[in-house]
Amino acid sequence: MIRRLALVQHVLFGALVVIGVWRALATGAHPAALSGATALLLLWYAVGAHRAASGPGGAPHLSSVGTAPRRVGPGGWWFLGLVVCWLLTVAVSPELIWVAFSLWLLAAHLLPLRLGVAVSVLVLAVVVLRPWPGGLTVAEVVGPAVGMVFALALSRGQQLLVRDGLERERLVASLVAAQEESELLHAELAEAQRSAGVLAERTRLSRDIHDSLAQGFSSILLLARAGVATQDAEAGRRLLTQIETSAADGLEEARRVVGALAPAPLESGLVEALRRLVARVQEETGVAGEVRVEGDVAALPPVVEVALLRVAQSALANVRQHARAGQVVVTVAEVEDSVRLDVVDDGLGFDPATLTEAPDVARGGYGLRASRQRLRELGGGLDIESEPGGGTAVSASVPLARPGGAGGAGRS
Repeated sequence: MIRRLALVQHVLFGALVVIGVWRALATGAHPAALSGATALLLLWYAVGAHRAASGPGGAPHLSSVGTAPRRVGPGGWWFLGLVVCWLLTVAVSPELIWVAFSLWLLAAHLLPLRLGVAVSVLVLAVVVLRPWPGGLTVAEVVGPAVGMVFALALSRGQQLLVRDGLERERLVASLVAAQEESELLHAELAEAQRSAGVLAERTRLSRDIHDSLAQGFSSILLLARAGVATQDAEAGRRLLTQIETSAADGLEEARRVVGALAPAPLESGLVEALRRLVARVQEETGVAGEVRVEGDVAALPPVVEVALLRVAQSALANVRQHARAGQVVVTVAEVEDSVRLDVVDDGLGFDPATLTEAPDVARGGYGLRASRQRLRELGGGLDIESEPGGGTAVSASVPLARPGGAGGAGRS
């Protein structure tokens, strides 16, 4: 749009100069003087037009496009020079007053308001006071005055159009930049979500492998060591049967972990799964085991059942490997708006202060940390009470939502 306005301005200026020169030659103006003055006028205008075209946006003028200048800038001084060149052409031939209309159009763009009006009035005076054939009439005063006012108003409208065009271009550029930034942020967010998903899946798999497969391998290892140490053929066959059973269970659990299915022990409910775990520990180690149930725990959400089962598997694995206990009691109870699982043994015990938040997985201790993180995700927690020689109590709790209220895991 700006370039089109500039083109119209140039064409208009050139047309008015041609009309003035044609009339001047028709009225007997001196050709050499007219050619020199006209050439100077056109050359000066061409210099300004070239500088304006090479400026920001190819603007048609040398001032700040679309804004009224507050002081005389380079464009203003160029315009004053153009007025002087025009006065020289008018001195050669009054017929060049036709160029005054283009000067009025430029005055509002390139000069401060008051100075622009003053210069426009000066140009009007030159137009009005030129030698008119037959004397000066009212029409010959009012006509140029109306032309000046019209040109100044048209120039003001052109300024507003240019200003709106530049503002629109600025807004479009800002919108494009904002869209590019939004796309970049969206890509970064998608990458962060993907990384978080990968990390969460790795964490889930590490927990499942530790709480199921690793514990199964530990059981097989203990049974195999017991089989090596025994001299009784019957006891050896019994241990081999137990090893076979543990290996089959581990294989089935591995398939379920790979397929991201629910663990097999939960197909008949949490309580039955706990009883099977305790019975297996008693069969493999001789530790007397008992499962106690308090309250209604038969309709727990699957995610809660899985979490509590994993905690029990980890705690019973510690009993099997480290406690040297004579008895272990597993209690699952409904307490107000939560469910609690307690695993208590009368074994050797230990100092809980020795546990760290980042244990060495190769040396054990990962199970308690994984259990605590699993319960935190459900809004619950894990407490451990123990002392050397005083046994160990592991207590896990998970909040439950009630109908009509807010809560953690919720019932299904």
